[in-house]
Amino acid sequence: MRHGSGWPANPELGETVRDIGGCTVGLVGYGNIAKRVGDIVTAMGATVLHTSTRDDGRPGWRRLPELLAASDIVSLHLPLTADTHHLLNRDAMIQMKPNAVLVNTSRGAVIDEDALVDALRSGGLAAAGLDVFEVEPVAPDNPLLGLDNVVLTPHVTWYTADTMRRYLIEAVSNCRRLRDGQPLANVVNQPTGC
Repeated sequence: MRHGSGWPANPELGETVRDIGGCTVGLVGYGNIAKRVGDIVTAMGATVLHTSTRDDGRPGWRRLPELLAASDIVSLHLPLTADTHHLLNRDAMIQMKPNAVLVNTSRGAVIDEDALVDALRSGGLAAAGLDVFEVEPVAPDNPLLGLDNVVLTPHVTWYTADTMRRYLIEAVSNCRRLRDGQPLANVVNQPTGC
């Protein structure tokens, strides 16, 4: 529609577009956000697999290669570290189904973008949805911008009037807690040895 080509009437769409309920969704990283995504897609009827740094004993846990091979949709939910930089590289993408969709809302450099472009162009992957990129803001000549099988959004969905209001309320509340010697709310990394 954005390109002025109107509503798609391609009869082959019915052969390629799938319901999430009929898919296996693989969650790479299994923190609070991934668990919430898992709850949502499970409610839609999807089978959910997940991986994390170790077997957590929960149903659906798989090693990364097994998760990639079994998943119709792979969604990334992990921090960027030395171990996760280009975790989804050429070798990892080869393990994925050619009709799989890769979604990244975590950190851009978790994916090797050159390998992703090649997989999307060659049919090694069906599509990608990206909210983060290796280099931000995205350069105008980034090949991902020209691919029809990629949906791109800026990593700013948090930037709403409601979020900013909550952000300021929480920041002021934590300043008061600090002043009054109370524990801070929503601490992500607890200092050790202090």
